[in-house]
Order: sequence, then C-alpha cells, then structure tokens
Amino acid sequence: MIIVRSRWLLPIAERPMLNGWVAIHRGRIAAAGRAGASLPLRDDAPLVDLGAYAVLPALVNAHVHLELSWLRGLVPRAARFTDWVPAMLHWRTSPPDGDAIGAAIHAAIDEMRASGTGLVGDISNSLVTVDPLRRSALDGVVFHEVLRLAADAADDVLETALRAQEAQGVTGRFPVSLAPHAPYSVSPRLFQGLRAAQARTPFLPSSVHVAESAEEVELLATGQGPWRALLERLGAWDPAWTPPACSPVRYLDQMRVLGSRLLAVHAVQCDDEDLDVLRGRATTVVTCPRSNRYVGAGDPPAARFFKSGVAVALGTDSLASNDDLNLFSELAALRHLAPEVPAATLLESATVVGARALGFETTAGTIEPGRHARLIAVALPPEVIDVEEYLVSGVTPDRVHWVEDLVADCGFADRG
Repeated sequence: MIIVRSRWLLPIAERPMLNGWVAIHRGRIAAAGRAGASLPLRDDAPLVDLGAYAVLPALVNAHVHLELSWLRGLVPRAARFTDWVPAMLHWRTSPPDGDAIGAAIHAAIDEMRASGTGLVGDISNSLVTVDPLRRSALDGVVFHEVLRLAADAADDVLETALRAQEAQGVTGRFPVSLAPHAPYSVSPRLFQGLRAAQARTPFLPSSVHVAESAEEVELLATGQGPWRALLERLGAWDPAWTPPACSPVRYLDQMRVLGSRLLAVHAVQCDDEDLDVLRGRATTVVTCPRSNRYVGAGDPPAARFFKSGVAVALGTDSLASNDDLNLFSELAALRHLAPEVPAATLLESATVVGARALGFETTAGTIEPGRHARLIAVALPPEVIDVEEYLVSGVTPDRVHWVEDLVADCGFADRG
C-alpha cells in the first residue's frame, strides 16, 4: 500500500478535498480522505506528499478517430461540414503506407496519455487501432464503424462487420463493438441489422454520429440539400431511400436505436424536444466542441445540454478535425460555451460520465474504494484558489503527470 497526499484531491463523486490523501493497494483505490481524517497506514506503507498538485481520475475521451491521426494538419478548417467532408475524403483516397499510419496512431496514443487521458472510445473503420491500443497503457472500447445507405447491401455489409468483430473479440481489453455511422449514411435495414447484432452483446456500448450539421437536418427533413448532392457525387446515394421528415434524433428513436448503451455523438443541431428524447432514453451525448467548430458544424448548445438533464460526455474527435487530443483544452472550450454550468459538472463530463458511457461505471471515473488507481496529478500555480475552475480553464500537457510516475520518481512502488 502507498499513501499519496496532495494539496487538492478531487474524487469527482465528492467535493474537492484540501490536503486530501488516497491510499493505493495493488493498483486499486483502498481509501481516500481529507486532512484530519486518519490515514490507513501500515508499518511498511510509505506516505508520498506530492505538494502543490491536484489529483483526480484520469480523463475519458469518449469519441476519437485514432486511425485518422495521419491527417493532422492536412484537412483545413471549413465553413460548412459538407465542405470539410470532401476535403477529408480527398486525402483518405491516397493514404501513406501502413508504417506511417501506425506511427501516427502510436504518437496520438502517447499524446492522449501525456495530457491525462486514461480511457478512450475509439471509432475505427479498418480496426487498425485495436492492436496498438491493446498494447498501450490506455483502456476503453473500439467502435467498429459500419455504413452503407444502399438497402440492398445491408446484409453483406453487416456480415462483413460481424466477421471482423469476431476476429478481434468482444471481451478483454479494448473489446470491439459495432457502431452505425450516422442517420444519413446507414440504411434503415442496416440499422435494424446492427440493432439485432448488438443485442447479442448487451454489455458493450455503441456509438452513432447524430445531428452534427444543419445539412444533415435538412436531408432527413426533405431529402434535399448539400448532403444529398455530396452523396450523389460520391456514388453513395440510394434513390430508394425515403427521408423520414423528422429530426435525426427522432428518426433514431423511431427505429428504436436509442438507449442507455448508446453514445450520441455531436448533437449540435438538437432542439429541446430532441434533448428530452435523448434524456428519456438514457442516451449519453458526447460533445466535441472544438471539432464542431473546425468542420463548420457550429457550436454545440452546451448550456442546453446540461439544462436538459441529458448525460454529457466529452470527446476530441480526430486530428483531421482538431489541433490536438488534449481533453483539458476541450474542457476549456466547453467552459467558454457554458459559463453558467458549474466547473464540477464539466469535470464530471470528462471523467465519470464518460466512464459510465463506455461501460466502465464500476472501475473508473471517480476516486472511490475498489476503483482502479488510474490517477493524474496536475501541477498547480501558487495563486490557484478555485481548483475546479482552474482545471477547466485550459491545462497544458506539461502540467499533467501520472500519479504512478510521480510515486516511482520518489523511489516507491505499489508493493501490494
């Protein structure tokens, strides 16, 4: 056992503790408390005083596309989402060799960990990220993204996805879960096939991009607009597809896709009724505010997310649509969009809400007995008084450390 003490301890499940401590035993939290509470010391248990740090659970990036990391800096910002998509696809048609893609994935994994991310929900079309993630210090889920609007291709597409999922596995570290891409790129038949397939693995979460852009809303309402023109140009349009004449969220609800194990990613174009539907289905919204602005989708209605009572998690999206994978920067963007939301609530979105959405509700996201001791420590300037507000103001990676590394630097280890 090791006792770690710091200026601030943020359990997330409780208010921050000044001069708090956490006891770590065999990689798990044994106990936690504040100054004045008795320490669970054993004769051989060292006390490591970190000093001016804030210790909190590792952050949770609930939505990222690591296989797109090689596109960093290549796809420019766009005024409209339907302008960003073809620019991104242009580069994807001429990818570098596998070594370069792999190197970019490994660098992105290292970047996430260096900025305090410990749990991740990764979207992948090729599943090239599964092995690197399983060899990393991160944990999480890989969502195998499935798409095809043509209804007559649904069975073949689903069968191919199921074979790929079976080959990679649905248990252990980074299980592979099936995930429909979006309402405009998945046929109703494929949605229903995926829903039936997911029923075989009810312990796994799923994910879908929804209500990301105004063009998506227009397509589902009328069957017209820039998204239809782009799909036709790409050869992906199905003239037999009938627009549902409703919002993307209500379309998914009609098809019984929504539920407590679904991550609804982006939700930029949701009205209050949509948010009520998502809350009623216990679906988690994953907001990616910096990416939404980068691709021209607009700013998410962050304040309305929280006011509605829907569960809100946080993601960076890919390096094709963001400058970095630092979740603390995403928190700062969220704070700017929703200044009235308490900093503590935003920190919950970046930790326990994301952990719960990815299926780690009993092992990650808070500092409580029995949870994994996946903890980070943020170096605090001397002038910091409101530690929660500081943590959502934009923390740079050079101030982020892993508690296990700081303990090791002091010459100690969790000996059990």
